[in-house]
Amino acid sequence: MQSFKVIRSRTVVLPATDIDTDQIIPARFLTTTTREGFGSHLFADWRYDAQGVPRPDFVLNRPESRGCSILVAGRNFGCGSSREHAPQALMRFGIKAIVGESFAEIFFGNCTANGIPAVSVSSDDARRIASAVAADPAMLVTVDLAAQKVQCGRVSTACTMQEGARQALVTGNWDFLGQLIEAAPQIRVTAERLPYMKDFADTRG
Repeated sequence: MQSFKVIRSRTVVLPATDIDTDQIIPARFLTTTTREGFGSHLFADWRYDAQGVPRPDFVLNRPESRGCSILVAGRNFGCGSSREHAPQALMRFGIKAIVGESFAEIFFGNCTANGIPAVSVSSDDARRIASAVAADPAMLVTVDLAAQKVQCGRVSTACTMQEGARQALVTGNWDFLGQLIEAAPQIRVTAERLPYMKDFADTRG
């Protein structure tokens, strides 16, 4: 499985506080049984007008934001409902890491489960990063999970992350479902040794 020690990319800044999951991807797009197309619905109510025309003043629609893979967010990013669709939409849009002042707990866990590092920095450091990116939108920002720092030109800041999540991402052990699928042969062998599993199989015919 893929590990995430260092992510380096151009960056888009969305500093508003308390951005909730319904703003990240509105509920009307959640009726599908697949995750395809979620990227195009990311921040849909902010990106498009009522006729579906992109708003040129919204940050994700600006030319300099194309291809950016790191999002710098404000405080309490991902609050609201617990929908996993929010990190899915971010991931499918192309976001590979999020730097924010703080994250809603369930959103943070969903990000980790989808392989998106969400690291926290102080409010002052978030402003310093945002200012550096505003001065040079082409600047590459580095999120270094191993060293626990964010580098943005001459701005270097410490970042934090719940240690279990950080270790899972650094070692590539974040995809628990993937681990179960990879271990399917060993699981079957173990199940065949358990008497109660044999009895369960017998009852199912």
